[in-house]
Amino acid sequence: MKVTHVSLCATEAAARAGRPSLTPELLAATGARYSRNNEGLESILAKIDPANLDKSVDGIFRMIDYGHQSIADMTPVSMFIDGVSMWLAYLMWSWCPTAGGQESSTRYIKMDEASLADPEALGLDQEWRSEMIEALGAYERALEYWEEICRRQPELTRIPTALLESPDERAQRQVRRMRRNYAFDRARYFLPIGLLTNVMLVMSARAWVALCQRLLSHELPEPRALGAAIVTELELVTPRLIRHATYRESYAFGDAQEWAEARQAAAAPTRPVGAANAHLDVFAPGGLMPGAMPEALSAHKTRYDYFGAALQRTAVRFGWNAIAFAEIRDLNRHRTGSKYCPSCPVGFYTADDQVPEGTDGLPTDLVELGHATTNRFRQLMADGDRHAPYWGLLGVQFPFEHTTTADKFLYEAELRTGVGAHYRYAHHLHEVLDLWYQRFPETQALVLEGSGEPE
Repeated sequence: MKVTHVSLCATEAAARAGRPSLTPELLAATGARYSRNNEGLESILAKIDPANLDKSVDGIFRMIDYGHQSIADMTPVSMFIDGVSMWLAYLMWSWCPTAGGQESSTRYIKMDEASLADPEALGLDQEWRSEMIEALGAYERALEYWEEICRRQPELTRIPTALLESPDERAQRQVRRMRRNYAFDRARYFLPIGLLTNVMLVMSARAWVALCQRLLSHELPEPRALGAAIVTELELVTPRLIRHATYRESYAFGDAQEWAEARQAAAAPTRPVGAANAHLDVFAPGGLMPGAMPEALSAHKTRYDYFGAALQRTAVRFGWNAIAFAEIRDLNRHRTGSKYCPSCPVGFYTADDQVPEGTDGLPTDLVELGHATTNRFRQLMADGDRHAPYWGLLGVQFPFEHTTTADKFLYEAELRTGVGAHYRYAHHLHEVLDLWYQRFPETQALVLEGSGEPE
């Protein structure tokens, strides 16, 4: 595990234009001073000693004595985090709804044994590693299976004809990537959740402090180690703003409470998961005029265009009672609202619905491995083993829901149903859009479903 802070510097054009560049804490201090006088930016910047930027922070504004966390909101910090488990990466995204960033993708990167976490760092033993190596073997076999299907029936990739027939090398690179993605997307369900991934996040110092509080208050060793590593990097860039980046009893309580609820669910008798699992609750404001919803989409020509007030004011809660962790990792990164995902497995998805008619399905032992892994995950939880999530694979299914507003929901649905979008989360969002259309049928012709460009 390695955490590295990356600073920003002025562009050449900005420097030539004489624009100022400030350290993150100087930026926050300058913004904070705005709230206490109207002297203007040039007057504030004149107080900076170029030879002692750190001391200049307190010369402008004594942030350490200022109680509002809004000061830390004005302090942008970027971190590159190498080598955390997919499980911990998922937790970080769920805890950081305002973050921008990226993560290593199973759609573009072939994972292998070298990417498996050190069991000691997770608080596990070599038995876990042996089991996960077996799962990686299943992933390799599944990948070969889907690559062969792609070779036999290339039309299944749904690559646009214009791309296939284009002589342009850029287009052909895109075709090769989409063919590779076809197999990666369907084989990835056998990848261990304990594989290492890399995460880059950009957010305010306030958000970093909140993340550290949650990490340092967690019971498992991997989150605590990451929290300590982030604090070390924050000391380089925002030393005045991280005094609260410590263990917090409230977060320890919350972590224990969420675990207790998930454990209780794991100990309960299992119930079959139904096939129709999408749900949607819409809370529209009172007093909307007839036709307000389609009117709110009248200027919406691309998914980045304007959504009207009727959609912005409408609260939406949508989700599924069973969705694979592979898709949860993607859907969880949408930055608006709140997500809820109790860590109690309810099944395993093997991509068997993607097998073409007349073709032999995945080898039985692979399917059995996936379900056996899920059952063990659930039993470990019922027994109170906090390390249970690390035993899961990406095909393990959980309940998942997202609470946001209708404009953000429709943006997500438009983005995730385009050509080249991962087939499974496209399927899930088509399901929820169908429920939306049942409520607002007049909007169906205006929602840009499936219009996203190839990935």
